[in-house]
Amino acid sequence: MDLDPEGLFRDDSDEDDDNVQEREANKEMVVYLIDASPKMFTPATKADEKEETHFHTIVNCITHALKTQIIGRSYDEVAICFFNTKEKKNLQELAGVYVYNVTEREPLDRPDARLIKEFSCIEDSFMSNIGSRYGITSGSRENTLYNALWVAQALLRKGSVKTVSKRIVIFTNEDDPFGGLTGAVKTDMIRTTIQRARDAQDLGLSIELLPLSRPDEEFNMSLFYADLIGLEGDEIVDYLPSSGEKLEDMTNQLKKRMMKKRKVKTLAFAITNDVCIEVNTYALIRPTTPGAITWLDSISNLPLKAERSFICNDTGALLQDPQKRFQVYNDKIVKFSTRELSDVKRVSSHHLRLLGFKPLDYLKDYHNLRPSTFIYPSDEASTDLDSPGTTLLARTSSDLVAEKTTS
Repeated sequence: MDLDPEGLFRDDSDEDDDNVQEREANKEMVVYLIDASPKMFTPATKADEKEETHFHTIVNCITHALKTQIIGRSYDEVAICFFNTKEKKNLQELAGVYVYNVTEREPLDRPDARLIKEFSCIEDSFMSNIGSRYGITSGSRENTLYNALWVAQALLRKGSVKTVSKRIVIFTNEDDPFGGLTGAVKTDMIRTTIQRARDAQDLGLSIELLPLSRPDEEFNMSLFYADLIGLEGDEIVDYLPSSGEKLEDMTNQLKKRMMKKRKVKTLAFAITNDVCIEVNTYALIRPTTPGAITWLDSISNLPLKAERSFICNDTGALLQDPQKRFQVYNDKIVKFSTRELSDVKRVSSHHLRLLGFKPLDYLKDYHNLRPSTFIYPSDEASTDLDSPGTTLLARTSSDLVAEKTTS
């Protein structure tokens, strides 16, 4: 059996594999938790302006995000969940939580046209089909926010946090959900809710809040949500978006914050033989490309799975053994196994290695082979290195600046 020797050492196939791995590593699963209490349906602006509600603003923002996602990041998965509702719809049968979905779709799945179309019109039938109520009231032990976090965590069970980014995004204009409670009941419910959030974060889930300020009342993060998502000091001030005088400004800010900066790869940057730093790379500017083509069955309209088999030219038999490639050198055929090819292309045990320093003018334009990526120290600790006995330090940029200042 003969194989085409062209491109034996070429990196084109490797680039395709890298793109697939990067896509899987950058895959994102998001659960949108939307507050459906009566306060969300009150006018979000002053009386002399167009009366739009915060609920209407959130629906528009999520609809816009789904339209963008279905074109540019079609492999991401999303779920929409309301809390503080009259009706309940979730696998855990928890009160006050309604997981919104359409037919022929999993609760956490890729967005489709039917989901976007029906969700954009949900305001017309929300009160009659789902309903709105105050979930946390005096005299009741029911905690709808706790239930919502539990349902969201259950929706994000599938997939590993090593290859999938998982987020819970909360939309609300109520800065003190336990304000109607007093005494030990309030303390206990706050404690259990924060503990539920920390348990989810320990599992690799990211919890984010998109606060909405009511007219003439700024959203106060320090009352509860700063502890829920783990903010301290100046982080609270920087986290709050400026409310602005127009609802359009708030809508634009929400759209920007819903788009998360996602890393392209995580690399081990070796400074010495014994010390390396884990860094993340981020794409700066890239052309927008449509999503990957998905082949469908002409009868059932279900996605098809492509499989490839090697057949011997001489016997026509299906080959089961690992394939070998060859390269003609000096009129001789030199055979390589897949493992040997991988070892040949492997230059170092680390992804990046510091070789030294040179002036910036030594870097020429023709040295640029691909679009550049921004490198930033990772905040996550990791010990997954190829070479044993190597110390990996995961430090933030502030740590590096402090070391440079003191040295």
